[in-house]
Amino acid sequence: MENVHLVPEEEEDDLYTGYNDYNPTFDSEDLHNDVGFQQAVRTSHGRRPPMTAKYPGTAIGGRPIGTAYGSRIPVGTAMGRPMTGAVQDGAARPMTAVRAAGYSSSIARGSVFDPLGQAKGPAPPLEKQNEDTPEEKIKILEKKVNDLIEESCLAHARGDLQLSLEKAKEAGRKERALVRQREQTGTADHINLDLTYSVLFNLANQYANNDMYTEALNTYQVIVKNKMFNNAGRLKVNMANIYFKQKNYTKAIKFYRMALDQISNAHNAMRIKIMQNIGVVFIHMGQYSDAITSFEYIMSESPNIKTGFNLILCYYAIGDRERMKRAFQKLICVPLDIDDEDKYIPANDDSHANMVIEAIKNDKLHQMERERKALAEKYIMTSAKLIAPAIESSFAAGFDWCVDMVKGSQYVELANDLEINKAITYLRQRDFKQAVETLKMFEKKDSRVKSAAATNLSFLYFLEKDYDQADRYAELAMSADRYNPAALINKGNTVFVKEDYEKAAEFYKEALRNDSSCTEALYNLGLTYKRLGRLEEALDCFLKLHAILRNSAQVMYQLANLYEMLEDPHQAIEWLMQLTSVTPTDAQVLAKLGDLYDNEGDKSQAFQYYYESYRYFPSNISVIEWLGAYYIDTQFCEKAIQYFERATLIQPTQVKWQLMVASCYRRSGNYQKALETYKDIHRKFPENVECLRFLVRLCTDMGLKEVQDYATKLKKVEKMKEIREQRVRSGRESSARGRREGSAGSVSRSEAKYSPVLQQGRDSGQSNHGTSAKGERLSVKLKTLPGSNEPYEASTQQEIDASYVDPLGPQMQRPKTAVRKRTEEDEFADEELGDDLLPE
Repeated sequence: MENVHLVPEEEEDDLYTGYNDYNPTFDSEDLHNDVGFQQAVRTSHGRRPPMTAKYPGTAIGGRPIGTAYGSRIPVGTAMGRPMTGAVQDGAARPMTAVRAAGYSSSIARGSVFDPLGQAKGPAPPLEKQNEDTPEEKIKILEKKVNDLIEESCLAHARGDLQLSLEKAKEAGRKERALVRQREQTGTADHINLDLTYSVLFNLANQYANNDMYTEALNTYQVIVKNKMFNNAGRLKVNMANIYFKQKNYTKAIKFYRMALDQISNAHNAMRIKIMQNIGVVFIHMGQYSDAITSFEYIMSESPNIKTGFNLILCYYAIGDRERMKRAFQKLICVPLDIDDEDKYIPANDDSHANMVIEAIKNDKLHQMERERKALAEKYIMTSAKLIAPAIESSFAAGFDWCVDMVKGSQYVELANDLEINKAITYLRQRDFKQAVETLKMFEKKDSRVKSAAATNLSFLYFLEKDYDQADRYAELAMSADRYNPAALINKGNTVFVKEDYEKAAEFYKEALRNDSSCTEALYNLGLTYKRLGRLEEALDCFLKLHAILRNSAQVMYQLANLYEMLEDPHQAIEWLMQLTSVTPTDAQVLAKLGDLYDNEGDKSQAFQYYYESYRYFPSNISVIEWLGAYYIDTQFCEKAIQYFERATLIQPTQVKWQLMVASCYRRSGNYQKALETYKDIHRKFPENVECLRFLVRLCTDMGLKEVQDYATKLKKVEKMKEIREQRVRSGRESSARGRREGSAGSVSRSEAKYSPVLQQGRDSGQSNHGTSAKGERLSVKLKTLPGSNEPYEASTQQEIDASYVDPLGPQMQRPKTAVRKRTEEDEFADEELGDDLLPE
């Protein structure tokens, strides 16, 4: 640096200084006096080639060739700046004006053009961090704690509460180990308080999520009592929530108020929420006046729908009519802060704007707006239905007042729904006339309301079995809104009862095309296919329905019934077993299982299910009959007696049950009891031939004197029976002769008209296994009474049939349901109201 001349600091640095100064280095006149230059000219030193580049990045690789002056003493400028080729620390660098940096003409002689210095190879690897130092160990431990907190939160988001609690506990243990390690290394002043707060807060939350409220409260107390944690007092809200879950309402109020005191007015939204919680706790405590104070403050400061609804509930609880009205007016005036639906309707031909509207039509924000609006409408509808009977002398006047108020608010479309709810209220009060009149008022309204009202009218007339009016209003509902699935279902039902199953199926299919999730249409379509004998298509419908309604008992029963009709008893048993998991106490399902196992030959399983059915419903004659027959087959006649005695109590006019009781006494060897039973039967049924025959036989074998009396009576009864049968036989022959004479001509027009229907009934009766035209027949094989010429223990296998006759005739036969006997309304699963018109 001794050859470098710096500009003094006090002088002003002029950028253009020195350009006009003369540099004696370039003075050719003095070259004659330059010793070094003259020597180079005389010798070969000047003709030597330049040296090979030794250091990349310089001008010519080696030491630059300077002038005579450059090799000795650099010549400075007038301002003292060093020359470009000045010697610094014994080495000279090339002059910029002479040769460019990074370029050498000797590259062709073996040097490599490498301006970036890549010929040296890759950079050496970084030195490994030493993890043995205390600070590094502390950092690694802190990272593990943070990872455990994150894993705990993620496990809770997945619903794995147990795993989230275990991870939170492990994070707490590692955090305590971290604190001890800092204390050992003498860095206790650098303890991460945020990490400690996060660990404790997450642990308390996971305790509360796992219903470990005591542990959660203790953990929250640790945080709240530590003065080093900022804003820890807010966690008293969480503690109050836990006390509320424990139904310790007094402490919940106390902690809510403590949290309210520690939150400044700057956080007004948080204070409003805490006040709302306080009001809810007061409602649970029954202190409606205190709750009203909290809710009124909220409605004056920051009104919202939920608080307005709670305020109406409190006024309703204390019976204040005027304040109920004012609260309802405040409720319908609460702003929702949502955009108008017209925003999402394309207004012009701008394709870009339409694409944007299409993109935001169903985004998260719009979904949230729809949910908020639906919640507000639900609260308003519920409030109106609640206060309508209380604010006026009659509920009709109350509904009218609510409708007038709603018409003047932002919820104008709810007025019609309130009118329909008024009709539903009439229905609940069994005032069908007023309900029908109210619904008929909508015939001149807009199409949506007209369709809903006509749908309800069609349903009402259908329940009253006025199928013509039901069909008329179903047509009206369809004309107002062809895409209304409820109207199509009601239309299909009216066609179904007229036995036009093909047309009914078309209406059900159209309802499904309009609303693929309409379960009523799918159920009715399956029943229609079942009536048409298209069992595979019916099975497909009910399988689809089962995928939607997983726990529907009726759907499971229909599937079991269809598999039975398709002669697949194993699948039928499987579906009935699933049905017992839904309705384990259904006696009809258990009896059906017993019947299927009996048909398969598994008597033990059949007995188990029949016995369970008898326990839940001991008045089913078919079950009693089967159990009695089972004990007779297994030679336990004494046990069969109790079942036949119960059958006698249920059907006292049926002589066969009393005869079976006497037969069981006789089979078990108790002849005296059997004789008394037969005598009792003879007193009740003096013309019963079987009873008299057994009395004659028993008295003869026991040597009793009454044998002659019973024998005389037996002859008289048999004679009367023969005369009666002869009269019946002659009457049948004469009537048959008259029919042959009357039908000698052609078949009448009416017979030709209805013969296909009768044939259809016969075909359907044949396709329904075990079912006749009059109803389902339940046959149980019983060992009947022996004949007069048979010994006491002998018996013959005969069938005693117990028939159930459906009162609706062969074309209206209905399958048994899994829960109870189906009514006509249940059969068709009618749609009362649309979902948008039947609030909860």
